[in-house]
Amino acid sequence: MTGKQGMTDSISRADGPAANIYAGGGLDRASLWRSDDKWILSQLDRPEARLVPLSAGRVAIFQQGGGPVVAMPRAGDYRFWLRNGWPLHFLGLRDGSPLFVIDLPDDAPAPAIDGSDAQFTDLREVGAILPHPDASLLAYARALTHWHHTHRFCGRCGSPTESRQGGHMRQCLSADCAAQHFPRTDPAVIMLVIAGDHCLLGRQARWRPGMFSALAGFVEPGESFEEAVAREVMEETGIPIRHLRYHSSQPWPFPGNVMIGFHVSADRSPLRIDHNELETADWFTRDDIRAFDRHGRSLPNADSIARRRVEDWVEGRIQAP
Repeated sequence: MTGKQGMTDSISRADGPAANIYAGGGLDRASLWRSDDKWILSQLDRPEARLVPLSAGRVAIFQQGGGPVVAMPRAGDYRFWLRNGWPLHFLGLRDGSPLFVIDLPDDAPAPAIDGSDAQFTDLREVGAILPHPDASLLAYARALTHWHHTHRFCGRCGSPTESRQGGHMRQCLSADCAAQHFPRTDPAVIMLVIAGDHCLLGRQARWRPGMFSALAGFVEPGESFEEAVAREVMEETGIPIRHLRYHSSQPWPFPGNVMIGFHVSADRSPLRIDHNELETADWFTRDDIRAFDRHGRSLPNADSIARRRVEDWVEGRIQAP
């Protein structure tokens, strides 16, 4: 892949790793231009304009040099997609090249790039091994298209809505209402609870067998992130926290969240597990976690902030606050 315009049918940047996968895209979202319809159309007509095709939330990937590459065909080569009227949303500019996500039908074929047929793939299968800018771009595209799918009708009056501002606003079509709706991201806190040489991990019954992760939960209305951390840990395990420290955040487009990561200190007390939330939870040492695979246990997928947080603690990169 290359960031030079007009060189290949994929675009990438090599700016170095971001803090978390799906973050650190470095995209110029050109938000000041979104309300200018003529400008948006002019970007689509530029020869270097690219399409980011999605189908049923899956991303278009082809193999090159033994690894996955994001399929981003030139818009001019896929005019028939545009003529079909499938939803198209402006994402921004990468190295000056305009990028648009196009939301294709479930049965649409993936594009052919450089003589190779792409395949529509679950982002979580490839996110951890894509360059950070590409993973971030696909997360953005996936979350934005999901929001459009779930906001076709006005939440105020029930009338149909229409995409505006390059796909970054939906306008209620009722003249009596005319409400404007903007893409939303639901915040969730995720926290690694540390007590001396132990950390607290839990598992939900719906997860794959043996998987343990850091505790997490959605932020409720009228609640700060810090309050959400303390409440979730207490509700799920009965453990009061003593101190907390912000670590990092991660866009999480499954379907439209942002994870706000903390590490917190607590006393290693007996757990009072809420089995409506967790199947089980326990305190683990670093050696316990290093031996997970020998005991049929595992950590979350490599693309998650949860996995990174636990590995950072195991390797001594973070300590209790």
